[in-house]
Amino acid sequence: MTTARDLINDALKDAGAIGVGQTALAEDINDGLKRLNAMMAQWSRQRWLVYHLIDVAFQADGSLNYSIGSGGDLNYPRPDRVEAAFFRQVVGVPGNQVDYPLDILNSREDYNQIALKSMDSFPACLFYDSGYPLGYVYIWPVPSNQYEIHLSLKATLTAFASLNSEVNLPPEYEEALRVNLAVRLKVKYQMPMDPQLIGLAKSALNVIRNSNAQIPSLQMPRDLVRGGSNYNIFADRYDP
Repeated sequence: MTTARDLINDALKDAGAIGVGQTALAEDINDGLKRLNAMMAQWSRQRWLVYHLIDVAFQADGSLNYSIGSGGDLNYPRPDRVEAAFFRQVVGVPGNQVDYPLDILNSREDYNQIALKSMDSFPACLFYDSGYPLGYVYIWPVPSNQYEIHLSLKATLTAFASLNSEVNLPPEYEEALRVNLAVRLKVKYQMPMDPQLIGLAKSALNVIRNSNAQIPSLQMPRDLVRGGSNYNIFADRYDP
């Protein structure tokens, strides 16, 4: 298996920082690890660079919000956003479950338009406040404990804990990690950019982009699906 040390050594060669048969200094290897992990952190925020979404589920308990992050109500790495969400309700006998989608409110401004934020009823939408170090999930109307909430989040591309950590990613990521790290190392050493290396880096990223592409089906806005009603879910009233 390829390790972080292998990636960094090969990237240093691609960047022209060391030659064939030469050994990199420990300082250069350690700097390479820092840049590799910084790049992984950046990639974790790009949907097209993350190879799958995970489902994080929790039981609602009537709370107005739920914290998510290390040590939060949902002890999962803090996400930058919620990609999609739904809630699950048991209908009739246990095991007979029905899932209902939740609309995603993409801004605090949208959530602020809700007039009665503490109203408890059938859930309709979700707002995620991407605070730090904990994010907060708000669901409206506030769901009781008869509902199970499911969040679709980008999987975290785990940082390399040490130089001996193995690359635990789909095979196409290895080339992308190596050549894109080489580009960053050229910047570090203030070396002239190589158009061929730039081309390889872009090509490797495009392979990942194409393999990870998942485009949701276009859907009509909920108000139009309901027949053009003037009901405003934010203000809980009919607009004239």
